[in-house]
Amino acid sequence: MFFKQLTLFSILALCLFACKEDKKVITQTAILFKKEGNLTILKRADSTEISLDIEIADTDFDIQTGLMYRDSMKENQGMLFVFDDVTERYFYMKNTKIPLDIIYIDEAKQIVSFQKNAKPFDETALPSNLPAKYVLEVNAGLADAWLLAVGDGVQFSE
Repeated sequence: MFFKQLTLFSILALCLFACKEDKKVITQTAILFKKEGNLTILKRADSTEISLDIEIADTDFDIQTGLMYRDSMKENQGMLFVFDDVTERYFYMKNTKIPLDIIYIDEAKQIVSFQKNAKPFDETALPSNLPAKYVLEVNAGLADAWLLAVGDGVQFSE
């Protein structure tokens, strides 16, 4: 009987200590925009130019991370992904807090397709549907606001 009471007391004590409220607070360091270049979109329809400050993702780590964990981005900012090859691209919004327009660009630096209003945290694959060498991410709604079209050109410098 004593052994059963001791065992029951031990289990109860373990539960109390194991269920102790953990008061650790984990905070994430804010990831800030770092201007690494300039990008200009050249609209074919009316020769309008749209200028952006860009971050450039050209390493495996930067390409995999992209705009994940960011809280916001200004309208005149974007992230340009630069790949070594030209192929159909698939992007998704895992761990991305802000809605984005994803603009796919070919090797000749012309827009080939869009994925507009990509939803935060959605892991659905968003294909380019055509081969692309570059991908530009901007705030959702800007592709429509700027009246971008397939065939518009892009120039950028670091």
